[in-house]
Amino acid sequence: MKISTFIIIIIQLLTVSCSLSPERSTRQILRQPAEFESQQAIWVIWPPADHKRGESVQEVTISIIDALIDDLNVIVTCATEKLHGQATQVLNARFPEAQNLTIWKVPSVEIWTRDMGPVFVETSDGKQAVADFNFDAWGYSDTLDADTKTEEMYDVRVAKLLRLPVVSSPMISEGGNREVNGKGTLMVTASVEEGRNPGMSRAAMEKEYQRLLGVRKTIWLKQGLQEDDHTFLGPLETSEGVKAYTVVTTNGHIDEFARFVNDSTVLLAAVDSSDLDDPIAMENHRRMEENYQILQRATDQDGRSLHIVRMPLPKTMLTTMAPGDPVYEYIKTLDYKDGSTFPEGDTITVVAAGSYLNFLITDSVVIGQKYWRDGLSEEIKFRDKKAAAILRSVFPHRKVILLDAMAVNLGGGGIHCITMQQPALSD
Repeated sequence: MKISTFIIIIIQLLTVSCSLSPERSTRQILRQPAEFESQQAIWVIWPPADHKRGESVQEVTISIIDALIDDLNVIVTCATEKLHGQATQVLNARFPEAQNLTIWKVPSVEIWTRDMGPVFVETSDGKQAVADFNFDAWGYSDTLDADTKTEEMYDVRVAKLLRLPVVSSPMISEGGNREVNGKGTLMVTASVEEGRNPGMSRAAMEKEYQRLLGVRKTIWLKQGLQEDDHTFLGPLETSEGVKAYTVVTTNGHIDEFARFVNDSTVLLAAVDSSDLDDPIAMENHRRMEENYQILQRATDQDGRSLHIVRMPLPKTMLTTMAPGDPVYEYIKTLDYKDGSTFPEGDTITVVAAGSYLNFLITDSVVIGQKYWRDGLSEEIKFRDKKAAAILRSVFPHRKVILLDAMAVNLGGGGIHCITMQQPALSD
């Protein structure tokens, strides 16, 4: 990789800054810029492992970098020296001429940069800070667990690298469950935020959103997709009567079903009528139409109604996992609240966290997800094309690229979940 002298100097300065503690900010937070605003970088975590054997998360990560590297700075963080060496070798070989690729070592456990990564906000002095919510491993752990504490500190360590102040909160909240329009309106899934913070009222949570993100109006959508329900709630029933396990999912992150595409337009998931013989799709239909009613009544920070565009959901994507698959080995350890017993040693059916809404917006490119593979039905290919067309219609000045992200979906998230944008500083 060719790196200019200027970049080398910057990296040296940032390395020195690692010995410094991040400043705890007393500055007023003005706002969190929206994802569709100008950006200076995208952050991703180099994957330490796959979720299912034969489904490469690394290849998905490389494809994302490939789609962005010509137009935008990409910062890749690695949990260990070994992974740093691996990423450097692989990415230097893949992108030998890249001038805007940075690889750093930052301790982490998983790959979900959106959820525990740095949330960049603008401050009253025209600079940036990092908003640091608390973290409990999406409800699968508690805040004292060692791995969870490592994940919770990820954004603080990034702030330390960048010499940015940190504004922290004891409130638990993940980036994948917060959608902002950049003007003061936030959308969240109520079942997620309230489930993470059972002792807090909505009013108390809204005060924290205002303090950390500059939010003036919060829209509380009710529930997310059923295939995003917590795994420990128990398996779902498919149309064939098979029990399908969710895959360490978040219990309803908003970036799976409702997204701001500009400051007044929301893209909202919809279930195709041809899918209503599927009990999972039927439940999603009920939930999404309930959310649609909420959005129809909602207004933005200035009291204006929102424009709602519907995006189809993919067909329910089922596959299998077996002993030895990393997700299988984790979910077999869970206590299932519905009283079911995990069939340890047997192959199981799992439902992927599939969605066309889990896309990344950058200045020039929108990276979404597709689901058709050789041997699958033509209806899946048709729906992929329909989703791409809708993305092009709401992002007419950006290139739309759909990637096969099933390797990531089988870990409970998608392309948006494994990336985080760093906004450009306002002029």
